[in-house]
Amino acid sequence: MTRLNITLPDEIAKEIADKHNKSRFIAEALKEKLDREKQKQIENSLWEGYNAASKEDAKLQADWEKTETEGWK
Repeated sequence: MTRLNITLPDEIAKEIADKHNKSRFIAEALKEKLDREKQKQIENSLWEGYNAASKEDAKLQADWEKTETEGWK
């Protein structure tokens, strides 16, 4: 464990005043926030990969369309 000295806005401090174990509450809240950020990064990476693959697929489709219609004229 690491001990930190943090400063909170008054309104947040008032909202957690009744929490028995403030350290645990804050640690859990931070963990949830960090997990959401990691998930968002994963989603962004997947989206970027999807976009790149989609463009490549479109190019391959266009290339194959030429061969599929060869000799039909």
